[in-house]
Amino acid sequence: MKKPSRNILTLATLLAVAGGAGLVLRAQAAPAAAAASAATAAVLITPAMLGMPPVPDGRNLYSETGAGRISPAIAGDLQRIYVPNLRSNDVYVIDPQAMKVVDRFKVGIGPQHIVPSWDLSVLWVTNNAEGRTDGSLTPINPKTGKPGAAIQVDDPYNMYYTPDGKSAIVVAEARKRLDFRDPKTMALRFSIETPGCPGINHADFAIDGRFVIFTCEFSGTLVKIDLVERKVLGYLTLSMPSVRFKESPGASSTATAGVWEPGQTEICTVIKGMPQDIRASPNGKRFFVADMHADGVHIVDGASFHKVGFIPTGIGAHGLYPSRDGKRLYVANRGSHKIHGKRNGNGGVVVIDFATEKAVERWPVPGGGSPDMGNVSADGKYLWLAARYDDVVYRFDTANGDVARIKVGGEPHGLTVWPQPGRYSLGHTGNLR
Repeated sequence: MKKPSRNILTLATLLAVAGGAGLVLRAQAAPAAAAASAATAAVLITPAMLGMPPVPDGRNLYSETGAGRISPAIAGDLQRIYVPNLRSNDVYVIDPQAMKVVDRFKVGIGPQHIVPSWDLSVLWVTNNAEGRTDGSLTPINPKTGKPGAAIQVDDPYNMYYTPDGKSAIVVAEARKRLDFRDPKTMALRFSIETPGCPGINHADFAIDGRFVIFTCEFSGTLVKIDLVERKVLGYLTLSMPSVRFKESPGASSTATAGVWEPGQTEICTVIKGMPQDIRASPNGKRFFVADMHADGVHIVDGASFHKVGFIPTGIGAHGLYPSRDGKRLYVANRGSHKIHGKRNGNGGVVVIDFATEKAVERWPVPGGGSPDMGNVSADGKYLWLAARYDDVVYRFDTANGDVARIKVGGEPHGLTVWPQPGRYSLGHTGNLR
């Protein structure tokens, strides 16, 4: 990806002024920018958190995660795909060049996601030990691909980081709570209770770092949290569509050729959704929310915290991943409305155009499958996804949707691709900026 035009924003002209809620950044535009329209004029970004890295291009918060923009600090890290297997309590390590598993090791109970640390130095395996009290975080050294000693942490279903990197946010799903911990030692600093958010799990952040929106899987809602004031701002119930896709055997994804279609629709009788992953639009104004019960992606205005649109995608919409150029959003559809679905379901990937907010491509899994969570390769050529119900990993070619498979352990979940472009990590399976 090309660097942002110096006519739009020159980093050398950023003036940091301490005060108010945090760090104020003002940008002086080059002469050509003065004549540009308001839509393309120099961008004023005001990070709300002292220490949060500046946003070079306010029209595309993914500008620093473009193909090849690997931080020098991790340039020597092994190229690997790390796959947590929920049922077999282990991690498989895939060499993406050789297209085979090259290592495997046991971790804690119930590994859910593999999360890059804010400073990109560690990959954390979140072992939430669902229904127990012995959850843990297992560190992986990305330079060697080997695990270290686990740290005992209560209910780490998922993990994120504050945009300033000062705290890891352990998502204690069963506790309806966010635990803010030291990012190195994982010592508890403080917690934010979210009593109205059962099944709190996935999140994305405001472009200025002021707030974060989490999904509430078991109530069909979202929760908005002020990171500066450390408080819940409110909840949003996601309305369900009038129809959704019908889950049935022998679905169209079993075809080996042609354009995949999600299948027949039915009247939606489910009264609440099951929101999963969430990602911000390039300009940070809207948030896209995958919903397993609604079979599509809700569009929410971040400032007003209201739903403004919906895009049908497929049965069990789950994982969301921006393309390396920040123009498209890949939606992984599990192929089932159930948490524990059957093998060879009507799963597939839908590509959404951020600009038009419409589905522009559909990629099947020949023979059926269950695309779940993962990420995009550093060069943007491949989308790697765990197949939650089928015990394999998919590699989708982002040029044409062709699929390759690699067998892994029992119930693979939130895999990560490493290394990835970007300056710092906000968590999950690699939400970098």
